[in-house]
Amino acid sequence: MTLAEYFKENRYKPTFEMGERVSGRHEGIPFIGTVGNDTEISEEEVPRVSVHLDLPFPKTKSTILIVKPKTLKRLREF
Repeated sequence: MTLAEYFKENRYKPTFEMGERVSGRHEGIPFIGTVGNDTEISEEEVPRVSVHLDLPFPKTKSTILIVKPKTLKRLREF
């Protein structure tokens, strides 16, 4: 087995693609934004997604949130 085959079989497979529109709740506050990346830093930590928000998050005034993938929902286009 080559290294390429090993990593293809054993690496984290992202739930969301870069640029995908998502919505969710963080600390009880709803938000909408765009996925920056979906990654797993190490096996000890849970996977995380960076979301570039449409509007700044009220508590931190930041436009980027780091959240768990299971807290997000894809936005549908009409």
